[in-house]
Amino acid sequence: MSDEFEYISALPVSDLPEGERAFLEIDGFPIVIFNIGNQFYAIGDVCTHDEGPLGDGELFDHTISCPRHGAKFDVRTGKVLTLPAVADTPWFPVRVNQGMLEIGFPKRVN
Repeated sequence: MSDEFEYISALPVSDLPEGERAFLEIDGFPIVIFNIGNQFYAIGDVCTHDEGPLGDGELFDHTISCPRHGAKFDVRTGKVLTLPAVADTPWFPVRVNQGMLEIGFPKRVN
């Protein structure tokens, strides 16, 4: 899987304690990273229902609810789980490298 992605350093692991989330923007795209049980997950901070922010929503287990209209997404995959959203939000692989969280973006084919 690592051959498919180009990893970009996001933040130190120590800056994202268990149970917390971090917001960042990479190349103009908003992303939220979650630390759930010391496993890291990253999805687009965008609800596909109306393009509103998603990361501030209520998190239960691995499901986040959009704070605007209640659509639910799986933070492990970005998959939409409930209406009113019908499309997945982007998902990004996360890895730890020398104490840094790195987010993977699909490699561009030239």
